[in-house]
Amino acid sequence: MTPRPEDLVVTPRGLRFFGRQIPCALGRGGVTRDKREGDGATPAGVHRIVGMLYRADRIAPPADWALPIGPGDLWSDDARDEDYNTMVRAPYAVSHERLARADPLYDTVILTDWNWPRAEAGRGSAIFLHQWRRPGYPTEGCVAVSRADLRWIAGRITYATRLVVPGALAG
Repeated sequence: MTPRPEDLVVTPRGLRFFGRQIPCALGRGGVTRDKREGDGATPAGVHRIVGMLYRADRIAPPADWALPIGPGDLWSDDARDEDYNTMVRAPYAVSHERLARADPLYDTVILTDWNWPRAEAGRGSAIFLHQWRRPGYPTEGCVAVSRADLRWIAGRITYATRLVVPGALAG
């Protein structure tokens, strides 16, 4: 697999995209070839971009194809649930993550096809590209960048863009 210029490529120095090297944070569990729900690892592989969400109450659309999220939008992370690893609406009785967070981490969310559209139970949910808490602070498995870099990326990606996480980075 040869990365293309329009691919987001994780490297030891950060995220490479259209010739720029962008600082990024990965999962607290490092990079893995055997992703499991709750392991905190970023899965190695080539992940297609399948959507973009944004907080319409906080920011302007980052791209013309981004979809707004609101207080009732959630992401199912219960491996036993039939809606595992999909966006769901409140009220929702099983384990989930709120997309409209109090902090700005999900003001812009770029969705990948990790374990989607037919999720395999326990293989991990929701590998997003989103805003980081601070430089170097690990995620729960997602890839995170600064707010300014995320806005720059969001304005340039397309459905042809892929998130490439080399297996060579796996521990």
